Amino acid sequence: MRLVIQRVTHASVTIDGKKISEIGPGLLILVGVEQNDTIADAEWIAAKTANMRIFNDENGVMNRSVKDVSGELLAVSQFTLTASTKKGNRPSYIRAAGHDLAVPMYEKYCELLAAETGAPVQKGVFGADMKVDLLNDGPVTIIIDSKLKE
Repeated sequence: MRLVIQRVTHASVTIDGKKISEIGPGLLILVGVEQNDTIADAEWIAAKTANMRIFNDENGVMNRSVKDVSGELLAVSQFTLTASTKKGNRPSYIRAAGHDLAVPMYEKYCELLAAETGAPVQKGVFGADMKVDLLNDGPVTIIIDSKLKE
């Protein structure tokens, strides 16, 4: 699994002109699922997301997690995170998981993240044409790949 995590002051998802999810200060998480991802990947990456210290403490040092600051969470599926750009100028999505794996893995990640943080996870709609609006705070943007954990 591949994530792009952004610390935000607010974020929302709109589909067909209707806002379906919205958060205040917290994390916007873009989630890409690859063909060979497993529940172990989802467990590791959810724990990493919940415990990553990217929020400022009283001294202005990034020393607190989203759990520590009671931040809100918005997870949006994004298959383009699996793109390979090694050849040519057109990204290849051959590593992207098909619908049968990607949907349950995305849902499992959201479930695990909620359990890790004790907070609900707002979501986008898998496969929909979504408009994601955010105000990146910092800016702080972190990329995590479960295949690079060792």
